[in-house]
Amino acid sequence: MKKSRKSRLLPDDYVRGILNGDHIILSRAITLIESSLSSDRAIAEKIIEKILPETGKSIRIGVTGVPGVGKSTFIEAFGKHITAQKKKLAILAIDPSSQKTKGSILGDKTRMEQLSVDPLAFIRPTATSLALGGVASKTQETILLCEAAGFEIIIVETVGVGQSEVAVRNMVDFFLLLMLAGAGDELQGIKKGIMEMADGIVITKADGDNIKRAKQAQADFQHALHLFPSSESGWSPKVLTASSPNKTGIREVEEMISSFQKLTVQHGFFEEQRKQQKLEWFNAEISSLLQRKFLESAKAKKLIEQFKNNVISEDTFPTKAARQLLIKLNTK
Repeated sequence: MKKSRKSRLLPDDYVRGILNGDHIILSRAITLIESSLSSDRAIAEKIIEKILPETGKSIRIGVTGVPGVGKSTFIEAFGKHITAQKKKLAILAIDPSSQKTKGSILGDKTRMEQLSVDPLAFIRPTATSLALGGVASKTQETILLCEAAGFEIIIVETVGVGQSEVAVRNMVDFFLLLMLAGAGDELQGIKKGIMEMADGIVITKADGDNIKRAKQAQADFQHALHLFPSSESGWSPKVLTASSPNKTGIREVEEMISSFQKLTVQHGFFEEQRKQQKLEWFNAEISSLLQRKFLESAKAKKLIEQFKNNVISEDTFPTKAARQLLIKLNTK
């Protein structure tokens, strides 16, 4: 008689393990959340319902930056600074998936060698798959599980490309943008939209011969931020410099985030932003479920293939074909 690879736990077993801070049980619960199997999703929803009262007590930080800016190195230095204070830190590293193979690199855990063996840290690399904007579709639920497990600080690292920044901005409290100095015209090389979303900017690799360039970039970015409209939070974004290998500037980044939290909690913005994020999540889930239900319809599948051929043969253009498809689906 064959033994199952891994015994199935009951929802209460998962809840108990999560609330006790068991990293293995937490990882298994996240796997359930990421599963596309309806049976796994049913269990995941029961788990989330039970742990919901224990959520919401962390500070959620989004970290983004172009490839090569040193996100993993910075997060490890920042993370070790946090765990040295006996605080628990969870890192959700969003990893880019191949659109051809659907595979992913999942290399952040190996790059953060010190944090990966730190008992106060939890690193979860997650493939983006086909989630909108390059962000894993279940990251919000994973955040809730990590909060219930007692993690006080949660970092969501984006892939740093496309629309992933927008999606992460809608699930975190503080959005941190990492930038490089001395890599050309910095102000021309960054999208205005991303800078407007940032609550703070850190110029990385501010060491050695690069210190002078980092200080100049800091002044340039701070000036640019003053040209943007005032934030609803009442917070004025700051620009700092840091060197991850030298551990300089890391404490100042933590102090900046703490100041932001204190100010926005006092003004009521902190809680209001979270309420708005829940509504954004709700609306996104509705769109996702409706799309899935639509595409799984036998009638829709047949009509889609028909209209695909019309588009390819140039009998009609995509916009019109999509509209005609919806009209036919609504025709009884």
